[in-house]
Amino acid sequence: MSSTTAALLLIGIFVLAGALIALGLGLSRRSRRVEPEPPRARPDSAGGVAAPPAPPEPSAPPPPVAPPRLRDRLGKTRAALSRSLGSLTGRRTIDDNVWDSVEEALLLADVGVPTTSRLMDDLRARAAAERVSQPEQLVTLLRAEVAEDLAGADRSLHHATDGPTVWLFVGVNGTGKTTTIAKVARREIDDGRTALLAAADTFRAAAADQLTEWAGRVGGDVVRGQEGADPGSVVYDAMSAAAGRGTGVVLVDTAGRMHTKVNLMEELRKILRVTERTPGAPQEVLLVIDATTGQNGLTQARQFAEAVGVTGVVLTKLDGTAKGGIVLAIEADLGIPVKLVGVGEAQQDLVPFDPEEFAAALFA
Repeated sequence: MSSTTAALLLIGIFVLAGALIALGLGLSRRSRRVEPEPPRARPDSAGGVAAPPAPPEPSAPPPPVAPPRLRDRLGKTRAALSRSLGSLTGRRTIDDNVWDSVEEALLLADVGVPTTSRLMDDLRARAAAERVSQPEQLVTLLRAEVAEDLAGADRSLHHATDGPTVWLFVGVNGTGKTTTIAKVARREIDDGRTALLAAADTFRAAAADQLTEWAGRVGGDVVRGQEGADPGSVVYDAMSAAAGRGTGVVLVDTAGRMHTKVNLMEELRKILRVTERTPGAPQEVLLVIDATTGQNGLTQARQFAEAVGVTGVVLTKLDGTAKGGIVLAIEADLGIPVKLVGVGEAQQDLVPFDPEEFAAALFA
């Protein structure tokens, strides 16, 4: 064998050996488990090193539903005001036509003639004192005037210092009184109190059934009597049950009586006397008014205030009317504070009345 042939044979042997070694190393790597690389840090915008992304958190339960804002629910009243006050835009001076537009806006919002006249006098004086010359600036002044006009009233719902709290709900038919009672009960239960609903409306068909159904929805108890029974006896039973059970709040639903019926108003006084047998009760007599009735609601408030001493107003359906100015009329003419307003059908759509938010919602 020549030297050239021997050299070529030796080179082939080395090449074959190298290939076998490479094949063995590849199989060895495949047999080992490959671990994923940890996430690498990425440079952040400031030139430093950002931390690697955190693993995803487990999904959290949805947050509780926030109570509605008045601004979102007073669109109809705000639109009515805007149609009148919108004419101020573009005017250069405050003349009689401007004052007429402001007055018209207040009357259309059902503020009422006496309250509107007083607000106009106050607004003129304020505009002169602050040397306001642009018509658009009157809207800002009017918003401040409305908020100040409603400020200072006690809008809290009072509770008993000892024993059950008793709140009496009165009002004419169709104001949403029974539904309002259920929503108030829900608020009290959410605050950690127990609630007992007294079905003292014994004349309207299925009134007690409706209240019983609502009590089940909100988690309250109910005391009811036979249809046509004496409402005072139902209230008496409810007060006794509340004392025995240690109930926190007793909410009394009365018949939706027309304020022109003398005998029915006298019966309401009798219910009031039954509750007064418990020292300090009732802590509240709340008149439920449908805001869509406008000035007629003011008449209702006056009659009920004379009969049973109303301590506060619950104004329902405020979101469905352009007559939101009735709030000003009720408080100015009668001195009765609006404590709660209904701005929807859901249980959380009964909210405490806030003058600042109300004024901001009207003139947003």
